[in-house]
Amino acid sequence: MAKREALIRVIDALHAEIAALKTNDVHALERATADKLAGIEAIALLGTGPAGPDLRELADEANRLNETSRIYVNLMAANVRRRLQVLTGESGAGYRPTLAGAYA
Repeated sequence: MAKREALIRVIDALHAEIAALKTNDVHALERATADKLAGIEAIALLGTGPAGPDLRELADEANRLNETSRIYVNLMAANVRRRLQVLTGESGAGYRPTLAGAYA
């Protein structure tokens, strides 16, 4: 497999990963992540060397998609953290009634 095909495989996997994150499809996310990692490994096995404009463009696209995926993951983690804080009564700066204020 050439670097170009491996990069295209990574890009396709990143598109699938983002779609899975948007729909909360855990099984599709696992498959997409495994495909992405396999593509990255294939690129690593091909070694380093000068990249022409075509490879550079594909690598830049993969990088942008990976950043998009990272943003989705961070937003999901922040939502989970916020929900857990609400469930445990540790909502931080949000409103939390206290009994002391109720009897003052």
